[in-house]
Amino acid sequence: QVQLVESGGGLVQPGGSLRLSCTASGTIFSINAMGWYRQAPGKERELVATTTSGPSTYYADSVKGRFTISRDNAKNTVYLQMNSLKPEDTAVYYCKARIRPRYGTEYRDYWGEGTLVTVSS
Repeated sequence: QVQLVESGGGLVQPGGSLRLSCTASGTIFSINAMGWYRQAPGKERELVATTTSGPSTYYADSVKGRFTISRDNAKNTVYLQMNSLKPEDTAVYYCKARIRPRYGTEYRDYWGEGTLVTVSS
């Protein structure tokens, strides 16, 4: 069984910073891409940033230059450093990872439960 657990959300003032973490655990054979999505109230879930095992990275235009995604393969963990936060960054942030379980032959996507980020004065 595989699970993803996020941490690091909270309340921050505009212009502030937060660092999100997401750790994959369980019977894992290997992890391919890991990434972050977010869903604001009344909006659809959107991609924020992803990183592959390459590693190559992708950022949504709205966060380029402010957010940085990184991963620690030894810890099966992906991070999202968020700087210069804006009120429009307020959302539930979800971690997603493409994982091949130890007792499987195919990769599939796993999601975390989400962590709330609120940017407000």
